[in-house]
Amino acid sequence: MDLSIIIVNYNGEKYLDDCLSSIFIQCEGINFEIIIWDNASSDDSNKLIKANYGNRVTLIESKMNLGFAGGNNGASKLAKGTFLLLLNNDTILIEPIKPALDLMKSDAKIGALGIKMLNGYKRYTNSCGSLPKPYQLIYFKLFSSIGGPFLNGEFQAERPIEVGWLSGSFLMTPKALWDDIDGLDESYFMYVEDVDYSKKVKDRGYKRIFMPNIEYIHLIGFQSAKNNLLVKGYRIYIDKHFKGLKKLIGHACLSINEQVKKFKGNYGD
Repeated sequence: MDLSIIIVNYNGEKYLDDCLSSIFIQCEGINFEIIIWDNASSDDSNKLIKANYGNRVTLIESKMNLGFAGGNNGASKLAKGTFLLLLNNDTILIEPIKPALDLMKSDAKIGALGIKMLNGYKRYTNSCGSLPKPYQLIYFKLFSSIGGPFLNGEFQAERPIEVGWLSGSFLMTPKALWDDIDGLDESYFMYVEDVDYSKKVKDRGYKRIFMPNIEYIHLIGFQSAKNNLLVKGYRIYIDKHFKGLKKLIGHACLSINEQVKKFKGNYGD
């Protein structure tokens, strides 16, 4: 098995058919499996899956909502693939992803790989960036994009490039490395667990590669109304990865972020 595609679902009935259909179209030439972890959905997600994809996916129906990290970790324990692909339920693959898998196979030092994310209007949306420095936590966009070919989403180069973090909405990683890291940190219920995973991949000496020449659609993505969840996630990140003065600066900058968001409207990522 080359690739285990893991989808964590929570009330995603309206997205699942498009997501799953796109996988079977865009994964041609790949020996893959699909594992769906359902986080106690209250809609008809599981009925849709069983009716239309019953013998083509593995469905785990959790009795509790374990969040994004817990769902991916649970599903990964059943994965048979050499590589894992974390894929959001509200995504649509619009190009073949075999070149991404081939690149991972060709370089054993790639620990995580992502591709170019578009929103529902097919406009580029940040799906990679540099690992955050404490002062940047005042304004999340300071590290959610990088310069050069990525400036303002305008890509002057189509070659793969090394970045700091990659979005968990499409995140490919070797299963052996995932197991060594123990998957995603479940203290993050939602948001920032992908940045945390990217940091741990870096700390183990592996590259995080972004491929701008392969695109996918992420229909929802981050919403500014959920800025508080992002702040909570980065507080966990600060406590894990910063020490001393950097830790104090990080928490202070997050406090400023919260206040600006509260009084001036949309200011987050």
